[in-house]
Amino acid sequence: MNLASAVAIAALFCAGILAGEELVIRFGIRGPLASLEQRPHILLRQGLIRRLMVLVPAIYFPTLLLGMATTLLRGLGPGFLLRGAAVVALLVWLVATLGGTAPINQAVRRWDPAAPPADWLDVIRRWERLDTARPAGARRLESGWRTTA
Repeated sequence: MNLASAVAIAALFCAGILAGEELVIRFGIRGPLASLEQRPHILLRQGLIRRLMVLVPAIYFPTLLLGMATTLLRGLGPGFLLRGAAVVALLVWLVATLGGTAPINQAVRRWDPAAPPADWLDVIRRWERLDTARPAGARRLESGWRTTA
């Protein structure tokens, strides 16, 4: 196995972990979280934010770096467009996170669970709309590397 193949396999592994994390949040956590009353909902959301603001970057940045390395090491050969599209999907994911969900998460972390802002449900719905694009992008990037690894 050469270096390009080893890096591609590592990128695929990280992309799969990232896609799995995004799918669990989107399809595993959001539904049950929405069924909770206000205080437990906000407390659980704040706990998830504290954990995920460490975990997600620890998965995302190696995925991005390995994806870029795979694209560079494999060059313009077969699969270049798919690898390039996967890197673009990661960059779109980053923009959606930094420009959308992260600022909302920062605000939610400061809420008093017993007395959140009057529009707290609207804020959560806005976060959910922004977050819906992230799992789709993560699945696309993982499938892009899977077909070129």
